[in-house]
Amino acid sequence: MKSIVPQKRRRSREIALQILYSMEMRESVSPAAAVELYPFDSEDEEVKSYAAKLVLGVSESRNIVDDLIRRHIIGWRPERMVIVDRVAIRLALYESVVAGLIPVPVAISEAVELAKHFGTAESGKFVNGVLGKIVRVLDRGEGTESPDAGDTDR
Repeated sequence: MKSIVPQKRRRSREIALQILYSMEMRESVSPAAAVELYPFDSEDEEVKSYAAKLVLGVSESRNIVDDLIRRHIIGWRPERMVIVDRVAIRLALYESVVAGLIPVPVAISEAVELAKHFGTAESGKFVNGVLGKIVRVLDRGEGTESPDAGDTDR
């Protein structure tokens, strides 16, 4: 995929977060169907394409990403997190650690902004703390098994 401007990527992340959130609320909807149901009416094709790529990637990598959270964050299983926070964290970990699409600091910054915009008053701090802890552990070389290992079923 050719590089798209940061504003378009940010918009793609906003849309991906909304779609992933809706999938959390209705678990029976497949990622492809959720993307199709989103009203992309006035969105640029690059925005739509990257948002779809993120939704499908996060969905396919959900077990890998949730395992990173479980292994590195004591007392905060993904299921206990506020949905927006959980989705923002999954999005950041997929886009940076699993897929390597963007640098980790950019992913953290973007996730914090998404959480602040769509989440609770504490979401930005929480998302920053969770991602910071995971990244520090990964930077030390702990828990860096191949992201391709493991089951990708929900």
